[in-house]
Amino acid sequence: MPPQKITIKALSGLFRMSRKIELLAPGGDVEAIKAAIVAGANAVYCGLDMFNARNRASNLSFDELNGVLRLAHQYNCEVFLTLNVVILEHEIVSLVRLLNKLVNSGIDGIIVQDLGIFNIVKKYFPSLHIHASTQLTTHNEGQILFLQKIGATRVNLSRELNLGEIKALTTVAHDHDVLTEVFVHGALCIAFSGQCYSSSVSVGNSGNRGRCSQACRDEYEVTAEGHRFPLNLKDNSAYFDLPELVDAGVDSLKVEGRIKGAHYVYTVVDTWRKQINSFIESGKLLADDSNLHKVFNRSFTNSFLQGNLNKKMFTDNPRDNSVNYAVENSDAISVVQIHDVKQDLYNDKNALGAELAEKIKDLSIDKIALTLIFTAKENTPLTLNIIAGNTSFEIKTESLLRVADEISMTPETIDKRFRSFSNATFELAPINFDNFDANLTVPFKELTDLKNQAAFLLNGSREVIKHVDLPALPKHSKVSQTPKLSLMIANEKDLHLADVTDADIYFKLPESLKKNCSKHITLLQNNPRLIPWFPAVLIAKDYLESVKILEQVKPKRIVTNNTGIAYKAYEMGIEWVAGPFLNTTNSHALLTLQEELNCAGAFISNEINRGQIRNITRPKNFKLCYSIYHPILMMTSRQCFFQQTVGCKKPAIEDGCMLRCEKATTITNIKGISFAVDKQKGGYPSIYNHEQFLNFDAVKDFSHLFDEFFIDLTNIGAGSKQEQNKVELIKHFEALLAGNNDAKTSLNNLVPIATNAQYTQGL
Repeated sequence: MPPQKITIKALSGLFRMSRKIELLAPGGDVEAIKAAIVAGANAVYCGLDMFNARNRASNLSFDELNGVLRLAHQYNCEVFLTLNVVILEHEIVSLVRLLNKLVNSGIDGIIVQDLGIFNIVKKYFPSLHIHASTQLTTHNEGQILFLQKIGATRVNLSRELNLGEIKALTTVAHDHDVLTEVFVHGALCIAFSGQCYSSSVSVGNSGNRGRCSQACRDEYEVTAEGHRFPLNLKDNSAYFDLPELVDAGVDSLKVEGRIKGAHYVYTVVDTWRKQINSFIESGKLLADDSNLHKVFNRSFTNSFLQGNLNKKMFTDNPRDNSVNYAVENSDAISVVQIHDVKQDLYNDKNALGAELAEKIKDLSIDKIALTLIFTAKENTPLTLNIIAGNTSFEIKTESLLRVADEISMTPETIDKRFRSFSNATFELAPINFDNFDANLTVPFKELTDLKNQAAFLLNGSREVIKHVDLPALPKHSKVSQTPKLSLMIANEKDLHLADVTDADIYFKLPESLKKNCSKHITLLQNNPRLIPWFPAVLIAKDYLESVKILEQVKPKRIVTNNTGIAYKAYEMGIEWVAGPFLNTTNSHALLTLQEELNCAGAFISNEINRGQIRNITRPKNFKLCYSIYHPILMMTSRQCFFQQTVGCKKPAIEDGCMLRCEKATTITNIKGISFAVDKQKGGYPSIYNHEQFLNFDAVKDFSHLFDEFFIDLTNIGAGSKQEQNKVELIKHFEALLAGNNDAKTSLNNLVPIATNAQYTQGL
């Protein structure tokens, strides 16, 4: 690709907010972080061995994190810690213990998915900067406002967005003092992040807990279009999109790859650093991206950024493409020539590896050697000399030492008080008492003051924030003493169901809405009993059209799986309930929703089991809901699942595809398990499990906890299955809630292929 000349308009974008282009690098282990630092990263993101969404990365111990912080800060490189998983109720104690350590560590930010962490940090650890993870599926302006309201200072925008959408959201973010970051290199998920449950459903390893088993990379039976890996996308590379990203005002360019090694991180970050430097200094892009092809890749695409969702985004090779690329881009024909090309590639890789090894050989994350020397002489202050690495301090008590009347100050007393300085940051040598006379004392309060002064100096002359313990949450009674049934429909043909039940009836709105079309507004106005149910993903015009529904219908109550709509409902004073795809798994998430945005209730995530549900505490006057019957969503995508399966004549997705297409098919993995590929008219293509979720146990276990049990009577996710008798389903579910055990037999007959495995296995 030829070098591009930066425009004046793009150059001005460079200075819009942060006045720098941050290059944010992955750090799966210490060596990868060192590689990122020497390659020129402005910031790195890394995880500990808990609460992070890359459990397959090596990750860091807390001692290593402290060493990384010291090293990175020496090179003016920031460090962000990933806490980007949903948190279970019993983990709150461990989370708070960690936050108490992080708040004094010098960490530059934490990357968060769980809504409960926002509440805890805002109340008890306000000095920590929160970055909203890509797992929060941020793709509309209302979501930016939602996240800013609950405490985010930075938002990672969904990687499915195009440049125009990124620019619009970044403008909104900057207007509200929020930074934006965008993934510019590395693996692409075909599913919306935070909305993929494929490995959770199939093998019990949730992507919302960092255990994604990458079903999208799996092999399937050959599809009608001749593909064995129909869900496998090429890797993302925006290497030549830098001017547009700068013009969009993006603050941080993020490289994916915490499960990649140091060699990969060094090569990619170094290549990007040179591109950014060239761009800033000359206004030109480098044309050579060959080094990016020398490390692991599945070939590259920038189609999401360009808004061109075409078949070329897919590849039937989920493995490393670097050798194939080298051979295909050479003139090699014979076996000998191909061998030479491969050897040249290996030599280049080894040279880059040697270059990296030389650059990081002297970098150390060892603890700082700490020496404490106490001097005690009568009629002089107690003196403490501190030697920390290459830095030294001297501090003294206000009072003079005097001969003790009863209890004297001993080396043992001081050692007990000061040994806590042997921690994740410092390697404390035996405390020196060589000039410490016996039988002397000062007020013991001054000894405490001396320790606090030492802690202040050793903390970079910052006040040490005291340890915080969270108070126990009060337990509040249910909103409804007897749990009620609610149900959802998505088609006007099902309106007659209102005649057979008193249950609340939700109407599922599609993800895509025709511009200025009043169809759904009229439907809801003519059927005031219908409660609007908003989907998780609403991008650009579809968000704006959904807002119009709120403004013109003015419903008394809604359920929303989209935080942007939640924010708008909060602004308008509309009662709203958080849907099941907000992934709510703990009490503090409920508090965030209620205290910050006046939420009236929430569906508890269907990913957690009975033990993980049991100790969730409701806020006051807050309704808790749970779905006991629904199609099991595995993933939803902005890309088209039909292109690689049954085929499509269109070379790329068009604006009308979502509104018109109603295709349905199945894909079968090599284990012989089939999954429904389906979409609502006006919806994104989705994949569903072959079994329905049917959970009698939750009714038995939690009628004392839940105010509402929910059943989904839409046809979405049914694939080619025969449509159910919905009147019969309602009748038997109402009987089940009334305590009629015979209803279980009837429901099992109506729904023969069902599971409640997630309720058993949990997260």
